[in-house]
Amino acid sequence: MFAIIETGGKQYKVAEGDIIRVELLDVDADSELTIDKVLAVYDGEKLTAGKPYVETAKVNCKVLEHGKGKKVVVFHYKAKKNIRTKNGHRQPYTKLQIESISC
Repeated sequence: MFAIIETGGKQYKVAEGDIIRVELLDVDADSELTIDKVLAVYDGEKLTAGKPYVETAKVNCKVLEHGKGKKVVVFHYKAKKNIRTKNGHRQPYTKLQIESISC
């Protein structure tokens, strides 16, 4: 059984027991989270697709931790102008463990 959920403007294919990284959510670590923006659910024999969401479907998750991803270097350069700027960025994330999918 798997589901396709939407959070943070992105879509994720999840199954029970999966650990995923999503965009930073405003919830405490070690708490429970219910995601109701479920786009589709497949239970092994039947695919249920939403318009745009499946009304009766929910995905229960446990928030494991919050953190920052690896550093991405942003380097701006203009030829022949002596303009060079180096910046770094670390995208914050929330790590979730999928506990159950109900439809």
